[in-house]
Amino acid sequence: MLKIAIIGCGKIADGHVEQIRAIGRGEVVAVCDREPLMVEQLAVRMGIPGRFVDAEEMLRVCKPDVVHIATPPESHVALASMALNAGCHVFVEKPFALTAADAQIILDLAQRVGKKVSVNYLYNFEPPGLELEKLLKQGALGDVVHLDTLYGYNLNGDYGLAVMSDPGHWVHRLPGKLFHNVLDHVLAKVVAHIGDDAEVKVLAFRRRPASGNPVIDDLSDELRFMLRSGGTTVTGLISAHGRPVAHALRVVGTKDTVELDYTARTLVKAVNWSQPSSLGRLFPAFVQAKAFWRNGWRNVGLFRRHEYHYFQCMRVLLSRFYDAVEKDAVDPIPPAHILRVCRVIDQLVAGMEARA
Repeated sequence: MLKIAIIGCGKIADGHVEQIRAIGRGEVVAVCDREPLMVEQLAVRMGIPGRFVDAEEMLRVCKPDVVHIATPPESHVALASMALNAGCHVFVEKPFALTAADAQIILDLAQRVGKKVSVNYLYNFEPPGLELEKLLKQGALGDVVHLDTLYGYNLNGDYGLAVMSDPGHWVHRLPGKLFHNVLDHVLAKVVAHIGDDAEVKVLAFRRRPASGNPVIDDLSDELRFMLRSGGTTVTGLISAHGRPVAHALRVVGTKDTVELDYTARTLVKAVNWSQPSSLGRLFPAFVQAKAFWRNGWRNVGLFRRHEYHYFQCMRVLLSRFYDAVEKDAVDPIPPAHILRVCRVIDQLVAGMEARA
């Protein structure tokens, strides 16, 4: 059994503990946070024996095999470096780092000490994401020509209200502010299809009325961007105002096109038809209806097998990460992809600042 420790006892830490236990390949031996109350509330609720307010002490006393870092990103370089130097593998919450330079420090150190590092790009491991992975490996889509990614953010939800009601929230200190906190999810789906030379165009703005608080009002809530790398393009939209709050991806290939809905957990191929004129236009709706029907019954099957809960995707990702740790299997998130996400975020932030 892997000995696992968690640094950072905020809301997302619950999900980490639950999925670690569901996988059954490791034991959470300790939790750590600078705030003693946060440590106690998590440790008591989850029955975790080790309770620390000093990460260095926790590493020295507990000697974990794996450390999960679930703190604000400004602390990731220091904490990941500390854990790696202590001989631990590291799993980091997104955003992986504040900048690509910071990400490079973590990844280079992991390579030097021979330890694994990964990041919680969990949506790639949702049912439609896993199905897309299979289609791409089979070459069913051909060469990817274009990707269109959409991510909705509800400012009236729990996370949104926490950010909008507190000018001191760590999100306001991020270089890309609100967008910096979600761009990892948006870009992680597309970076496998672009190179490190991507051309970037970006537009960000605030659509909501001014609140009168300069820190809150400095936070844009709508983002549009376009990337081009060789013969592949990406368009992206992050919206706090579009309804319903959506999370989707369209992948256009030279052989076929698919649309993924991460909220409904569906993947549907585009319909090709060869019937003549008006008659031919009758069939696609029924073909797509059948595809959605199949998706629905697949999801029912996942539900019955207890594989449909909110963090099922994190469970799949962590299982693959632990395979990499214990069996030297392939990294579930290639380090090159982690770095590429951070580089594109740097470019988007620079573009937003230039237009401000």
